Amino acid sequence: MAKNKTVFVCNECGAETPRWAGKCNSCGAWNTLVEMIKTKTSTKNSLHMTGQNSRPVLLNEVISDNEIRFSSGIRELNRVLGGGIVPGEMVLIGGDPGIGKSTLLLQMAIQLARNGVRVLYATGEESVQQVKMRSERLNGANVEMHLVAETDVDLIISYLNQIKPQIVIIDSIQTLMTNDLGAAPGSVSQVRESAGRLLKIAKTMEMAIFLVGHVTKEGSIAGPRVLEHMVDCVLYFEGDSYNSFRILRAVKNRFGSTNEIGVFTMAESGLEEVGNPSAHLLSQRDAAAIGSVVTATIEGTRPVLVEIQSLLTETIYGTPRRMTNGVDYNRTAMIMAVLQKRAGLYLGQQDAYVNAIGGIRVTEPAADLAICLSIYSSLHNSTISRSLLAIGEVGLTGEIRAVSQIQLRVAEAEKMGFKSVIIPSNCTENLTKKYLVEIIGVKNINEALSKI
Repeated sequence: MAKNKTVFVCNECGAETPRWAGKCNSCGAWNTLVEMIKTKTSTKNSLHMTGQNSRPVLLNEVISDNEIRFSSGIRELNRVLGGGIVPGEMVLIGGDPGIGKSTLLLQMAIQLARNGVRVLYATGEESVQQVKMRSERLNGANVEMHLVAETDVDLIISYLNQIKPQIVIIDSIQTLMTNDLGAAPGSVSQVRESAGRLLKIAKTMEMAIFLVGHVTKEGSIAGPRVLEHMVDCVLYFEGDSYNSFRILRAVKNRFGSTNEIGVFTMAESGLEEVGNPSAHLLSQRDAAAIGSVVTATIEGTRPVLVEIQSLLTETIYGTPRRMTNGVDYNRTAMIMAVLQKRAGLYLGQQDAYVNAIGGIRVTEPAADLAICLSIYSSLHNSTISRSLLAIGEVGLTGEIRAVSQIQLRVAEAEKMGFKSVIIPSNCTENLTKKYLVEIIGVKNINEALSKI
């Protein structure tokens, strides 16, 4: 009989140690070691992931089939996945509670089932009757789709062998468990073992498996970090519970780009795709708003126009407040320091609030110039033309530096009806075609402020 062994496993990196310590010796994280019971098993007859004994082969002798993808039935999801679902891949979707993870996957399952794809939806958090109720809200109550309410991963795998579905949805991975381990569901050992067994059957039977993952209060997926290394694709569903705007972002994708995003809005009948995010984000923009400037960001291959708003008021505290939402705090503080030093704006007694409208997060430095102009507008209580768009990175010496893919950004501004675009002067050489919008090239902050 195999003897049980107690080890301690790090939640962050998955490293094992025979005794508990406050700090993990592998990754250096504190208070991440948890106890698990490990059973010794024989590895004499262990098989490779493909179901056969593994052996070394030459790379030029490997026969590779052409990558075959099929549509998920949701265009925005296809974009984030890299063009569609790859048979045999495992996808992990994380996000805050109530953001729409289960809704998105159930909508995908309904669309695939309508197209004749065999789907198994395994839920460990709801009953089949509750899933039926949600499917009625999504207008998919009459589709032929297999449902099972089960938390035993071995039973689920037996159902997979019987039904042989093409798509499997597990909601959620933290609820699964195996009786071979004595740990509770959601523990490091249970999550890792359950995911490992599902990964093996996904690669063996060429079925795509979608896992729903809970997130911690810091926003990362709960459980061992090794889970994110095991899967082929990691997606994060972002948004605010009080805002209908939702963004699906890939942070890992072995079969596609990690720069693409999918945009949705939450409606009564489920998630609706947003084909033109720029129009959606600018739909409620005020024509005479003070401190409002639009910039063009690139998300993957898609240009997105985002409104940047700033509000400056005289501080009542000894130290002025700096608050940001949707833009990087440290970069905004740096931009304000550059404005004070290079443009002569006195901001030492001003509380500053900078916001990217619509719930979208702006991370690239191409929005620096728009932040500068919006702060200047709010400080002087003056409006900037509604038809003006600003693009450019700001350096510490006040220079406006070039940004990538300027042609896509200017073309999107022209499509959305803007009349003039302020860009770095170095980028004007990259514009090979004539545009209907007025192109204004600037070299530094003072020149950009003089243009408005």
